Amino acid sequence: MVEGPFVLLVEDDPANRGLASRILTTCGYPHDIAVDGQDALAKVAGRTPDLILMDLSMPGMDGWEATRRVRSDPTNAEVRIIALT
Repeated sequence: MVEGPFVLLVEDDPANRGLASRILTTCGYPHDIAVDGQDALAKVAGRTPDLILMDLSMPGMDGWEATRRVRSDPTNAEVRIIALT
């Protein structure tokens, strides 16, 4: 199986996070997981993903704000972000 693009999954709900992670693994997508907006920003700073699956409704920094902050960095201009809700 050929590995796909690197995905960052941002999801605070453990059940949703587990399901999405299993789907990504089964489909051959290498991925990392962030549990909230702050964690997502730290992960993006460490490794720019090809795709972010972003939960919009999270405690603390929500997905809306995390998306704005990711987009504010020009090095992330090409990163695709798909909203999960």
